[in-house]
Amino acid sequence: MAPVKNGRHLFNEIPEGYPIPGKTTVYDESQTIDLDNAPLNGGFLVKVLVLSIDPYMRGKMRAANTKSYSPPFELGKPLENFGVGVVLRSESGDVKAGDHVYGVLPFEQYIVRPNLSGLKIIKNEEKLPWSYYVGAAGMPGQTAFFAWKEFAKAKKGETVYISTGAGPVGSIVAQIAKNEGLKVIASAGSDEKVQFMKEIGVDVPFNYKTSTVADVLAKEGPIDIYWDNVGGQTLQDAIEAANTHARFIECGMISDYNTTEKYAVKNLLNVIAKRLSINGFLVFDLLPKYGDEFYQTVPAMIARGEIKFLEDKKQGLDKVGEAIYEVQSGKNHGKSVIVVADN
Repeated sequence: MAPVKNGRHLFNEIPEGYPIPGKTTVYDESQTIDLDNAPLNGGFLVKVLVLSIDPYMRGKMRAANTKSYSPPFELGKPLENFGVGVVLRSESGDVKAGDHVYGVLPFEQYIVRPNLSGLKIIKNEEKLPWSYYVGAAGMPGQTAFFAWKEFAKAKKGETVYISTGAGPVGSIVAQIAKNEGLKVIASAGSDEKVQFMKEIGVDVPFNYKTSTVADVLAKEGPIDIYWDNVGGQTLQDAIEAANTHARFIECGMISDYNTTEKYAVKNLLNVIAKRLSINGFLVFDLLPKYGDEFYQTVPAMIARGEIKFLEDKKQGLDKVGEAIYEVQSGKNHGKSVIVVADN
């Protein structure tokens, strides 16, 4: 077979403010690969099928010397994030052609991997679409499942508030909380997303652009658990509405991701006065504790229709920049997924 194009999506420029499609990141088709003869050197060749676009990727678009919890993207190199691919050829004893692998993959159509380090073979006995494994059956689902188990300490009849309650993480948290008998308050930025929150059973869904968080929580609270995806003013409002001994689960602070003017929370004395527990976490830290349980239970729940979620799919690596911008600006409708190839 003649060499084929190996499209890539590259990190091109450190952004100020929101990432700009075609400027912050760019699509490149300059490379080719011979799928039959590319040397494997004991490894295996992967065809990338789907890739995830997540809010935390904005934090990786920074200077190489700026420290954070995850390494930055390299200028001129492909972006990386969670994805699923199918093995086309293998010289490894750990993986065979036809296996599907999940883990952090570069944003390119074909890659040669030396070994399975950092990847997991997905059996997919439920026959779910592969895109689900970068959403509810992947890292976003794990984020919700792991941290709720570790930090919520939920009791039936308590009240939880979830910011970005229609998102890929928040919507799963909402469904877990409802299953455990909690009253669920959740916010999102459009009436369409509010409708989806109603469909998954949220008791008090609201549009934070037309109703203020403080007013809703004053009426429907106090809250015993806050799942924070937003930070800023919303975090301050949640602290004000918190019950004594409330638990705050700090998952993300997207209100600060695309601005240099960070919001200063003004009521932190209430952390002491109300004896609040505030827990930040990274999903990777909890994977060894809850990973097996997640894969044993959640994909089957999705297959049975017990967990509902939305997907926002875009076809092709050339759409990555657009998808990143939409996630950062809240214009996506469901889990943002790039479909690189159908099979």
